[in-house]
Amino acid sequence: MIDIAHLDPDRCGVLTLDRHLVRFVDRLRTSGLVVPLGSTLAFGRAVAEVGAADRSGVYWSGRATLVCRPEDIGTYDEVFDHHWTGAPLRGRVPVARHPVTLSLDRAGDPPPDDDHDDGSERGEDHLEVRWSRAEVLAARDFAGCTDEELAELHDLMGRMRLFGATRRCRRLRPTARRGRQDLRRTVRAALRTGGEPLRRCFAEPGERPRRLVLLLDVSGSMEPYARALIRFLHAAMVGRRDVEAFALGTRLTRLTRELSTRDPDAALSRAAEAVTDWSGGTRLGDGLRVFNDQWGVRGMARGATVVVLSDGWDRGEPVVMAEQMARLGRVAHRIVWVNPLKASPGYAPLARGMAAALPYVDRFLEGHTLDSLRTLAEVLAED
Repeated sequence: MIDIAHLDPDRCGVLTLDRHLVRFVDRLRTSGLVVPLGSTLAFGRAVAEVGAADRSGVYWSGRATLVCRPEDIGTYDEVFDHHWTGAPLRGRVPVARHPVTLSLDRAGDPPPDDDHDDGSERGEDHLEVRWSRAEVLAARDFAGCTDEELAELHDLMGRMRLFGATRRCRRLRPTARRGRQDLRRTVRAALRTGGEPLRRCFAEPGERPRRLVLLLDVSGSMEPYARALIRFLHAAMVGRRDVEAFALGTRLTRLTRELSTRDPDAALSRAAEAVTDWSGGTRLGDGLRVFNDQWGVRGMARGATVVVLSDGWDRGEPVVMAEQMARLGRVAHRIVWVNPLKASPGYAPLARGMAAALPYVDRFLEGHTLDSLRTLAEVLAED
């Protein structure tokens, strides 16, 4: 039985369970364990499922979600002992009474043969689990992915299709019995009947895809996520029409031409050469001012959906950020802000740049996993 009332009484008094979960993960990181943000969220969901009344349930929830390497198990046991129980575990973690045979059935594989040994003849419990590596990677935090996993995620992003919303345009399209009368087509049809207008023609304003403008923060604080999000920008460029891409750092760099090629490796290589301030500082407000002055207010952002992919950390003045976001909001159809840190437990937009920009944001979304980017794609398809 775990009683959280006795933990940290001199500093915080009685804390809620979710606060203790966050503190436990912080102590693991302090002790040297690499715990990505996605693993923290998975730990919270696992504890919510098994409950916190049983010590073994909390222990194995963290063991399964927070420990990535076998050599970290000893450190994990010590931190768990210190934080949750106050007494040494001495390896007395309850285990199943009978051996359990775990069979991993990969999604899409053929079913096993009838003569497959499931362990029932030896008195073992048999558990079959179906899994998909694509689903596992889709929920993994970009910051905790290896180079091989990022390469797989890049391939999955390349299969994404972004269906943008549409807007009315001035060009007319013919209709059957609605809209305004199309005199040109009516007269042309009358010429085929001796000048008698036997059939009236109508037209109405047509539709065209709404322009999408993507502004990616490539500063040092966004480096763990920018290398994955730049691939999302490329998928958006090749997946739909009328898309513009920019990089925001200490300066503003237009990447539309570099990302227009369908070869992802060539596109990312050209983008890396064009962005000279990658993983440098960030001046979001000044970058937005350059965008508004040279492109946005002049027409590129008018009626467009503008997506800013940034954690909101800005070295500039918040007044500049608020002023430029207000200018952008007056011409854009809507502004979507994608912040990878939004999924952090207890996150609050307290950074000066994020706090100044948030009043002008229409949708505030996460952007730390492939699943969150799929949610972004669904939002962009909305009118």
